[in-house]
Amino acid sequence: MFPSSAMMKVNTAAALPPHEALGSALTAQALGNEHKEEVLQFLSARPVHTVVMAGFIRDNGLVSPLNRGSFYGCRNEEGQLKGVALIGHATLIETESEEALAAFARVARECSRTHVMMGEQEKIERFWSHYAEGRRAPRLICRELLMEQRWPVEVREAAPGLRLATPDDLHQVMVVQGQMAFEESGVNPMETDPEGFRRRCLRRIEQGRVWVWVEGDRLIFKADIISETPDVIYVEGVWVAPEERGQGYGLRCLSQLSRDLLNRAKAVTLLVNEKAPEAIAFYRRAGYRLCSSYDTIFLHTEH
Repeated sequence: MFPSSAMMKVNTAAALPPHEALGSALTAQALGNEHKEEVLQFLSARPVHTVVMAGFIRDNGLVSPLNRGSFYGCRNEEGQLKGVALIGHATLIETESEEALAAFARVARECSRTHVMMGEQEKIERFWSHYAEGRRAPRLICRELLMEQRWPVEVREAAPGLRLATPDDLHQVMVVQGQMAFEESGVNPMETDPEGFRRRCLRRIEQGRVWVWVEGDRLIFKADIISETPDVIYVEGVWVAPEERGQGYGLRCLSQLSRDLLNRAKAVTLLVNEKAPEAIAFYRRAGYRLCSSYDTIFLHTEH
């Protein structure tokens, strides 16, 4: 699960000076909105792995407090873009260059409010080695599996109660999302940042990116779109009420939702903790297949 729900507000870093990786011809500089199309083009080379950054840019632009961090680009001496990173509350990196990883790590070390770093296992391990320099220890490391679904999709029994959430559903959505964030990271945003968390949950509902099944006043199922591009839609926060598990609600809802989303994008992706075999089996039954392994590193922060 991409941990976007448990975050403190991050200062944008647009005012920070350029940074150079020691011994490298590459430089890392804060990006502005004038670089939007160039950056999206760069990220489009690997859409499954860059959907979160690309979706944030499409939603908010390159410079926005809604990104809860700042976008940086790493260029070679000819000015060609060789890497892009979002550095802030959640730190995400896209590059194949070791020099770019080192340059981004130097910038990240200056960001005191970083909560989580996530990415493909091998890449995030290399980034961490540059960032930590043997002197920093993570609070928690989670190994996760990136799973994806594409056409064709098996047609299952319909889920007639599945619908877009409304502001009336906000409280129940917040409670569940807060619990899920705590289980994943050990931090409950309803306690550490209640107002900011409420605003973020409400904004996602107003964007039409939260689906629920509610019977009476009970939430049965929930799922959120975190990021969307024409190529990929990234889903998280998939939840089924504990007392309803094993009765087919989750499978019906997720299958129906996935079919609907595949009418808008080429693939639907999600992350699942590798230590949750029942969840992995559930997603496999819903038609998702393993794409790659990810690491999510939670840092020590003050709340």
